[in-house]
Amino acid sequence: MEIYVVRSGDTIYSIGAQFGVPIEGIIYDNQLGYPYLLTIGQALLIREGNEEGGSRPVITNGYAYPFIRPWVLRETLPYLSELSVFSYGFTKEGDLVPPQVDDTWMIQLALDYRTRPILTLTPLDEAGKFNNYLIHVMVQDNTIRTNLIAQLLQIMSEKNYSGVDVDFEYILAEDRDAFVEFVSVLREEMNNAGYSVSVALAPKVSADQQGIGAGKDYKGIGAAANWVLLMTYEWGYTYGPPMAVAPLPNVRRVVTYAVTEIPADQINLGIPNYGYDWPLPYERGVTVARTIGNVEAVEIAVANKAEILYDGRVQSPYFYYTLDGTEHVVWFEDVRSLQAKFSLVPEYNLRGMGYWQIMRPFRANWLLLAQKFYIVK
Repeated sequence: MEIYVVRSGDTIYSIGAQFGVPIEGIIYDNQLGYPYLLTIGQALLIREGNEEGGSRPVITNGYAYPFIRPWVLRETLPYLSELSVFSYGFTKEGDLVPPQVDDTWMIQLALDYRTRPILTLTPLDEAGKFNNYLIHVMVQDNTIRTNLIAQLLQIMSEKNYSGVDVDFEYILAEDRDAFVEFVSVLREEMNNAGYSVSVALAPKVSADQQGIGAGKDYKGIGAAANWVLLMTYEWGYTYGPPMAVAPLPNVRRVVTYAVTEIPADQINLGIPNYGYDWPLPYERGVTVARTIGNVEAVEIAVANKAEILYDGRVQSPYFYYTLDGTEHVVWFEDVRSLQAKFSLVPEYNLRGMGYWQIMRPFRANWLLLAQKFYIVK
């Protein structure tokens, strides 16, 4: 496989001739829409033969809502070791709240592809927001905690889940130790029944870091859970200033700290499968970025004849375009930026990678992943 960056004058036909490959393969692998127009700076994945995948084993996880399109899930499952179904919630009494859309079909399809279905537990309230009051009530009350764990064990057995992923964000600093205790008790109960427990961790670069990560004790959680996911994304986000979603130097700093607190073979690296489109000029508290898929980002660039640039420092692509008199900037992921992130897994001897999320198909990503690693099933 090669990554080719489109230059002025290139066409799908000239690139196919240059590499001696059928254009149908380039079109399919890169999800190019008719009439197969390209733009300068666009990164294409070129397969020059049926190359075998890498020898380094890796665990891959992807989050998905139950309303994912079936064809997208079927196309993605061959590349996943685990499928995290998003999400189950709970009440302040500790009663489990299932997803609004039935998840049974996802679980069965995952099992058909030898992919472990994982139940994702979140403290989402009725508005769909992370609610740290729910976390506080549950982790501080043994009766509520016991009720929640009992119901989790029951649904795991009934629906044939293989593990639980605890995705609690914005934990209060005062609940830090109680949360670790909850994870420890949950793991003991789940492991005894044959299930695993993982925890999603907000990015941190030091033990005493304040802000949204203050309530998460990396070392304590690493000891309490079977493994963790580093949520190494969302530096560029909906309400923030335009920037890369996962700048490589920032991601590296988080990983460098994490491996000092948690064994490397228990860590999954978070990978964003999305980008953002910001209208300009940016005004804090006013500007709202639109979430877009990585394939959609390239389609926007092509449609507006925008040149795609690549920031070598943060290892991310971006471009500017104007629509209806308003300038926009888009930051997203392509095979170049993903390859840079993939390199951190063997460098730090990490367990694998976890994608947020797989609702938008990105075929070139999975092909590149399978070429670099041996995906453990």
